[in-house]
Amino acid sequence: MDAGGGFVRAGFLAAFAAAWCCATHVSAATWHVDSRHGDDAADGRTENTAWRTLERVNKAKLAPGDRVLFRRGGLWRGTLRAASGSPGSPVVYSWYGTGPKPILQNSVDRSRPEDWVGESPGLWSTVSGKDAELPYDVGILICDNGKKWGVKKFRNPDWKMQELEKPLDYWYDPERKRVVVRFDGNPAKAFKSIELAYTRHVVNQGCVHDVVYDGLMVRYGAAHGFGGGETRNITIRNCDVCWIGGGLQFWEKDKNTGKVRYPVRYGNGIEFWGNATGHLVERNRLWEIYDAALTNQGRDDTETDIVWRDNVIWNAEYSFEYWNKKETKNIVFEHNTCVDAGCGWAHSQRPDRNGAHLMYYWNRASTTSFVVRNNIFCRATEWTARMCCPWNEPPAQDNNLVWNAGGVPVMRWLDGKDLQLLGWDGYRRLGYDAHSQFAEPKFVDPAKRDYRLAAGSPGLTLATDGGPVGARNM
Repeated sequence: MDAGGGFVRAGFLAAFAAAWCCATHVSAATWHVDSRHGDDAADGRTENTAWRTLERVNKAKLAPGDRVLFRRGGLWRGTLRAASGSPGSPVVYSWYGTGPKPILQNSVDRSRPEDWVGESPGLWSTVSGKDAELPYDVGILICDNGKKWGVKKFRNPDWKMQELEKPLDYWYDPERKRVVVRFDGNPAKAFKSIELAYTRHVVNQGCVHDVVYDGLMVRYGAAHGFGGGETRNITIRNCDVCWIGGGLQFWEKDKNTGKVRYPVRYGNGIEFWGNATGHLVERNRLWEIYDAALTNQGRDDTETDIVWRDNVIWNAEYSFEYWNKKETKNIVFEHNTCVDAGCGWAHSQRPDRNGAHLMYYWNRASTTSFVVRNNIFCRATEWTARMCCPWNEPPAQDNNLVWNAGGVPVMRWLDGKDLQLLGWDGYRRLGYDAHSQFAEPKFVDPAKRDYRLAAGSPGLTLATDGGPVGARNM
């Protein structure tokens, strides 16, 4: 994933590069952020003089090689806007201290009874007023850290409101910047916490390069967890990404009648949009994602040298999504454990239910070296994989462990107007997964999200190197 250089004046260039890297390393700084005891007026250089807010981090003029460390056990609200490093000297966002991973979330807390006012019998709204208004669309209503959640309803462009019929049905009022929810009694008296997730990225990395994120929890954002286009040389590792997506992207109209069909909601866990190159995403856990847990996608763009490995995913509508139009090469999706596609909070309220581990939309791009190997794809509500053809070079898929129960298709295959729902044998006749197996994985303790392979699992020797498939660094 590193570009090679020329041979002219090679010795001079190498010496110059080494001197430049050393100078960059010497000048690099470490910045501390403490959400409880920090002070934005402090210098941020030590644990005792840490900054406090994301706003202060976003305003900092970070240099290549700088590290921004969030104190474990802390929580920050808003969007982290990443800064660029340079080749060999990335800007690093990580942690210090002990305790749970530092939490970045783009939601507002409405957990107090005084945050709500009765509108009419069975209808409650967040209080109005300048200091209490909700300036962005609310895509998820999360109660007690995900034990319960709301079902989003809409007012369409014709201002016809869907009914709030069941408890925790809600809609966002863009005129008065509030949420209205159906509930029998003040909702804050029924739940210990109520979070309203804004339709904003939690981490916005648009147009940045040479960045490392390590050991963060990214949650409660109704756009993307990590989002942005025109990126290069980004590493995301050891992060937890959860309760992402569901915000309103736009309204879709019937192409023939022009009438509103349904609102398009969106939100991916980790997305590289548009021109993206040189990325590594490894050893992360992702769950409760409205759309795709992991995706590289774009229209007339270039997507090259992207590795997705050793990630554990559950309860996302899709585990991995891809589409593009211009050029795609050197994409590797390997040693990932993907479980229960379509089984999350969002599935039942989606207008387009598509629970699948591999979501291959149309691909008109020149495509080479697209590899999907050594993964576990266990259970999906609609199908294991969905593909829209043609691809000039189909994905090289093999040595995967696949399992669906109850006759769920392995592949939804669409080639022109030819739509087929294929079982394992029919799918393999397409030329995929010659050395893969269709069998139940046998996890150690799936009820506790322990997706390591247990003794006797058919996946223990299935990988290309003779070892286990799925994530190896859980």
